Amino acid sequence: MNNGTMALFSLKGRSAIVTGAGSGIGKATALLLAAAGARVTVADLNEEAADSTAAEINSQGGSSAADCVDVTDEVAVDRLFADVMTRESRVDILVNNAGLAIRQPAVDLAVSDWQRVVDVNMTAVFLCARAAARCMIAVREGGAIVNVASIMGLSGGGLYPNISYQATKGAVVNMTRALAVEWAPEKIRVNAVAPTYVRTPFIAPLLGQPELVEKIEAMTPLRRLAEPEEVAAAILFLASGAASMVTGHTLPVDGGFLAQ
Repeated sequence: MNNGTMALFSLKGRSAIVTGAGSGIGKATALLLAAAGARVTVADLNEEAADSTAAEINSQGGSSAADCVDVTDEVAVDRLFADVMTRESRVDILVNNAGLAIRQPAVDLAVSDWQRVVDVNMTAVFLCARAAARCMIAVREGGAIVNVASIMGLSGGGLYPNISYQATKGAVVNMTRALAVEWAPEKIRVNAVAPTYVRTPFIAPLLGQPELVEKIEAMTPLRRLAEPEEVAAAILFLASGAASMVTGHTLPVDGGFLAQ
């Protein structure tokens, strides 16, 4: 592979924000974007986890700062992006990764729990995307937004009830399309990844059920769960110049789960 090809994946000189970057997919993504040359702002509600990810990036020779932020809080989100603009003078990449799942049957799901999932998985994605687009439009050099959806946003699930998660991740898929069309004239690309079950703390309760894990693996043609680094690699592609003609797309990272 020649240097020109590798340059397509380089993020040197880019400023990136990754939400929910204290662990799991978000952490793996922050580490990979930094390795590709980006200056990464690690945003997470868990301040200690955010600091840990940023410290790991910096210890490896990358450039990172941590920010404790509640992405459901409009004022806090706008402050985050203002801080990054002050520090970096630009926002080139946003990875909307922060997420929440409350796995309950629809008939038992409290409206308050429904709203919590909507706030984190849907409204926060909009708030962060809007703030990022405002920054990108101000700089006039375009940018890339990658939302983390889910295979549950493209299917009805079936292994267990999870209606609020499925509904909000489905909304992320169509929000991605709509924002891609709206912001294309500004050279802002908006895409999403749709991961399968990934070995992260997010699904720890499921990983503790061997029979359920076996069912998931049986439903996956590659016969295994994903690793966070595999999802991060897809996000890097969508955030990089290698995907310069890709917008409005949701890329499953699912081992063939949705292909059946």
